[in-house]
Amino acid sequence: MGTFKIEGGHQLKGSIRPQGAKNEALQILCAVLLTPERVTIHNIPDIIDVNKLIGLLQKLGVKTEKLAEGTYSFQADNVNLKYLESPEFKEDGKGLRGSIMIVGPLLARFGRGYIPKPGGDKIGRRRLDTHFEGLIKLGAKFRYSKEEQFYGVEADTLKGTYMLLEEASVTGTANILMAAVLAKGQTTIYNAACEPYLQQLCKMLNRMGAKISGVGSNMLIIDGVESLGGTEHTMLPDMIEIGSWIGLAAMTKSELTITNVSWDDLGIIPNVFRKLGITVEKQGDNIHIPAHTDGYEIQSFIDGSILTISDAPWPGFTPDLLSIILVVATQARGSVLVHQKMFESRLFFVDKLIDMGAKIILCDPHRATVIGHDFKSTLKATTMTSPDIRAGVSLLIAALSAKGTSTIMNIEQIDRGYENIDKRLRAIGARIERVE
Repeated sequence: MGTFKIEGGHQLKGSIRPQGAKNEALQILCAVLLTPERVTIHNIPDIIDVNKLIGLLQKLGVKTEKLAEGTYSFQADNVNLKYLESPEFKEDGKGLRGSIMIVGPLLARFGRGYIPKPGGDKIGRRRLDTHFEGLIKLGAKFRYSKEEQFYGVEADTLKGTYMLLEEASVTGTANILMAAVLAKGQTTIYNAACEPYLQQLCKMLNRMGAKISGVGSNMLIIDGVESLGGTEHTMLPDMIEIGSWIGLAAMTKSELTITNVSWDDLGIIPNVFRKLGITVEKQGDNIHIPAHTDGYEIQSFIDGSILTISDAPWPGFTPDLLSIILVVATQARGSVLVHQKMFESRLFFVDKLIDMGAKIILCDPHRATVIGHDFKSTLKATTMTSPDIRAGVSLLIAALSAKGTSTIMNIEQIDRGYENIDKRLRAIGARIERVE
């Protein structure tokens, strides 16, 4: 198990470029199964979860070729469907939440798709009902082995239909969408997720020959086609990483420039950080964060009541950045209520911040009140374990601002979502060491 040793309390300086978006990568990579033709993808992040999915595709028989750093070609012209029912697949598929999105493409193109119950972060229950209910409405037969925790869908023909999703699930929408593009007739998905990464998937599928309208809205209309062709696709920068670096700059009173951020796809993220008093400057397609030598002050609502920051489906605030908001608030002037609506276990890392000296009241599994120190009292170094990707990076930011040397264990969780994070942080002055 790897460990980070972090000497905190140092200002950073320089520029950092965000990696390709992890959540987009997991969707886009699954979409290569929809065509026997070659698909080239650029800006793929070199992280554990994405590399696991590429390995899964290779075992399925997808030809992969690394063309350059972050650029691969994929060709699914000889898919090995027998692998889907092998003991090896039942083990391989467990370790990656994103593997669920191979089901829709496989069902659409080959008439069957299987997946073991996926693992992933321990952040609370994440139901698969939306995925399978949508595929059933398209005409698939569903089966589930409780003993093996193995799911399957099969269909001779998928037929377009109208569906209203119970939740605007991003991965659920992606899975259903990828099945619907090859279904007969028209499919309408209402209450569809509309995140930029889902929009990217729609645009890629349309370039491959799909007929999807309503892209960017919560109602997608898909006219099924007979087959899809190859394409070339470049992934967006990771908005979660961009938010992480904004928080890092504020907490360490550092002047940082985050380059190539694709401003138009960030939604309300910059404004949410501004509500915490952080100066977020737009410089072309870069974000510049000046050194907050005098700290930063949390806004109140118009009536003077305490600010509440909560997550919501896009274009609301992404749940993946709430842990960063919570950490940044620990050194602000003022107080904020952080309301994590989506996952009931994601705030449980706050005990580690409390151990470091943060003033946080965990109201219940979904809400925490943070009373900022205004840098009058620094966080104290400690030893901690990363519980999941986003909490792990939040603790890393806390450690970089803290006085003394902290140790973070189980850093494989952080590596699942952030590419070469220690090397990139050292390049801007962070004192961080990886100990295997």
